Amino acid sequence: MLISVLGFGSIWSRRVARDPRNPGRFSGLDAAYYNTTGVPVGQKIRNRPRVFGVARFNGNSGLRPDCTYRMIYKVFDAEAPCVRDGHNRVFFRAILPRPAKPDAYLVTVTNEQTGGIDKDEAGEWLHPQAYLISFSECGHDQELMLVMPAFSWLRGRLGAFFLEPVAQKPWEAHLMLSA
Repeated sequence: MLISVLGFGSIWSRRVARDPRNPGRFSGLDAAYYNTTGVPVGQKIRNRPRVFGVARFNGNSGLRPDCTYRMIYKVFDAEAPCVRDGHNRVFFRAILPRPAKPDAYLVTVTNEQTGGIDKDEAGEWLHPQAYLISFSECGHDQELMLVMPAFSWLRGRLGAFFLEPVAQKPWEAHLMLSA
């Protein structure tokens, strides 16, 4: 599955595997980077999951965690989103050497963009082919991470938002509020 990254969640973590040839050393290529949603709690960004999940990038996937802004609109070879160990996950294997038309997009939205999501509505807020990875909420603050195919939608308090790809650059897309 090809997934274009349109945004990341607020929280990053890293796990580093030990080098099996030298147990006292760590290998950066064996690192795994995890991205999930978070919301402001006091002076810090915290994960307050209503639904917990992560986007995982291996150290050799091409992700540059020191400059994630360069990863926006990049297309990755990825596995389809799934549930593993009771948590939603999407695994990004490798960045493609050139842009390509993706099957779906990694999208992150906040309550400031949508007016807030009422997740208690029985599935009425998210397109059936979109996949919720992570949903953090504290008070009125929300952040959601989703994998969405082109032209799928989500419904916030401001209205329905459709994911519309850019015609000349299908690896770019924007959430558009329906008129």
